Amino acid sequence: MPAKELSPIEIYQILPRTNCKECGEANCMAFAAKLVVREAMLDECKPLLEPGKEDDYNKLWALLKPAVKAVEVGVGDHKVTLGGEYVLYRHEFTYFHQPAVAVDVSDEMSPEEFELRVNVVNDFSYEYIGMQLKLDMLAVRSTSGDPDTFAAAVKKAIGLTEKPLILCTHDPEAMRKGLDAAYGRRPLIYAATKDNWKEMAELALQYECPVVASSPQDRDTLKSIAHTLEEYGLSDIVLDPGTEPNKYMTANLDNYIILRWQSINEEEEHLGYPILGLPLVAWTVEEEDTIINEWNEAVIAGICIARFTDAMIVHGISGWALLPQVFLRSNIYTDPRKPVAVEPELAAFGEPTDMSPVLLTTNFALTYYTVASDVESAKLDCYILVVDSEGMSVESAVAGRKMTADTVAEAIAQFKVGDKVQHRHLVIPGRAARLSGEIQELSGWTVSVGPMDSSGIPKFLDEKWTPSPED
Repeated sequence: MPAKELSPIEIYQILPRTNCKECGEANCMAFAAKLVVREAMLDECKPLLEPGKEDDYNKLWALLKPAVKAVEVGVGDHKVTLGGEYVLYRHEFTYFHQPAVAVDVSDEMSPEEFELRVNVVNDFSYEYIGMQLKLDMLAVRSTSGDPDTFAAAVKKAIGLTEKPLILCTHDPEAMRKGLDAAYGRRPLIYAATKDNWKEMAELALQYECPVVASSPQDRDTLKSIAHTLEEYGLSDIVLDPGTEPNKYMTANLDNYIILRWQSINEEEEHLGYPILGLPLVAWTVEEEDTIINEWNEAVIAGICIARFTDAMIVHGISGWALLPQVFLRSNIYTDPRKPVAVEPELAAFGEPTDMSPVLLTTNFALTYYTVASDVESAKLDCYILVVDSEGMSVESAVAGRKMTADTVAEAIAQFKVGDKVQHRHLVIPGRAARLSGEIQELSGWTVSVGPMDSSGIPKFLDEKWTPSPED
């Protein structure tokens, strides 16, 4: 049943209804409400785990499990979860697991190129509104056709990175040797096809690894392979419906959308698994300049992220091609029920003194980090008072009464701003100008209305701000 159609009453009627509070909630109804919105886990209900409750547990799991199974790849802190989604569109509920981005290496690359590409995966990091945007996986491809060469490449990759691996070969013998080299790392096996599914299934069972079912541009055969793997005893399956170069982009869209639609809205059996996209197919087209290949790959990657793929393999490693992808996925894969917010606080920038400026902003992450970036770029010594606006921007918070003169006065008192500075002079954003008189009256602080945009803060402070404005 789609998540958006569940009600707490349905869940409550199957729960033990002991109101034991072992789950941390006041009663079973409160716990049921948390389960429906996926803010609690079924295993937190201890009475449900007691002997004799198996049927009730299974009934609840059937209602609460994601339409797209969550598949874990890798181990430890670098483990990634693929899938685990409940709805087709983000606004219906939320998405839970960002698509994993894997960079490929091959067993025929020079040692220098191989290490360079692994280091890109390890070191890629960009701070964006308080989040560290990173790459997730390394795909090791067998292009040599030699099992020993492939195993050596996998062993080398293991020594260079702790990121999860995707082992890419259709040769069962090469895959076996690769899995031996990666033993204990739980890589993703790519791929089981209509020709080698049995050998790959046995390897997946033996090494306890997830496996990709692959049938490019043939959804019926893909479904059949997935069903066969299930019957063989596998449950951690990823679907590869095939990815085409840019010229055939509509085929990609059709495959991704139809698979996800059937798994969620039609609850189609054997299709409720994560989807793997392969933007690196853009490099199979011969272009005059490799930059065109990387550009085309970036286009396919954007489509993969926007249209339901849960992991993808790319070849290009230029920052200009990778950054848009991690930005896009971070924006799509945020919880629309919870604004991206930072903790309210009095933040110090530079080396402020007791006569340094005090600036006001809200705890909406994008607003805060924009203001912080402008302040840091100008090398200002100041304090920023971050008020709890329930994650809203300044203009929205003022209009929606989430930031008021009362909340500002309370924040000044709560964070003891008066103990940090001798003056009593607060600079508020231009978009909060209407609150200036009320803030001054309630807090007793002198209020100056600053610029409409934080980029104007340095000039404003230089020209108009003094600790004692009456002078």
